[in-house]
Amino acid sequence: MDIEDLQTFVAVADSGGVSAAARRLGVSKSIVSRRLLRIEAELGVQLLARTTRGAALTEAGITFRDHAARASAEIDTAREAILPTGELCGRLRVAMPLTFGPTHFAPVIAEMARQHSRLHIHTSYSDRFVDLIAEGFDCAIRGGYLQDSNLIAKRVGPIQGKLVASPDYIKAHGSPETLEELVAHQALMQGTEAWQFMDGDRIVTVQPQGRFKADSATALAAAAAAGLGIAWLPDCITYEYVASGALVPIMTRYPVPPGAAYVVRPPGQHPPRKVRVLTEMLIEYFARNPDVWGHDR
Repeated sequence: MDIEDLQTFVAVADSGGVSAAARRLGVSKSIVSRRLLRIEAELGVQLLARTTRGAALTEAGITFRDHAARASAEIDTAREAILPTGELCGRLRVAMPLTFGPTHFAPVIAEMARQHSRLHIHTSYSDRFVDLIAEGFDCAIRGGYLQDSNLIAKRVGPIQGKLVASPDYIKAHGSPETLEELVAHQALMQGTEAWQFMDGDRIVTVQPQGRFKADSATALAAAAAAGLGIAWLPDCITYEYVASGALVPIMTRYPVPPGAAYVVRPPGQHPPRKVRVLTEMLIEYFARNPDVWGHDR
């Protein structure tokens, strides 16, 4: 039985459809369909029930999926074992945030590609919430506060943030000193989000108000530097603005709750070595750049 047929069946089973599996594997949908038909003919049973919404496992498919996944994992391990020490191969699909992925994480991805010439890396930059399983990603880099899910997350570094405003805005409107005063100021927001602050050991939530909104933290930093209002942003976005004096930290007695960056991946007993290597490289990157991301508190 062809190992690529096994891996294709596992990809379809885990992603729920031919299209998502084709994206994950980097092949056409017709190739995925041919491999599925071939493996079902080999076994003499139907593994997948095709529907208009995708593909659902039959009872035989549920049983066979676990065996096929173990066999595929063993082959991947064997392939890695015979490669030169530390070399990676295959395909790695990574989803990264558009806000700071291209500027901060892209060099890490480029270095990984340089070190592993047999590894094919496909990176997607977007601030939307990516469904790793349905869209066929091996992992994603996510920042802030993770939502509950069945994904497996590994923390790679801190993401600290603060309230900032330009000197011109402070000169014209003053700098708020309390959370009550803050709601009277112009807030620069991504939508209708709430802002959280630490008041001693308590987390306090504030509902800011403002007329300027953008779905990009980079755009909000530029608006704050132009004097349009107060922004609640991560240090990696405001670092250069604060260093140049274009933005000033305000309300420092009410710090923003610390966040973090994570590598998240679909559930499984052992992460692929390519995901482990990327995770290790990101941990090293955060350790080398504490001034950009903020220190762990």
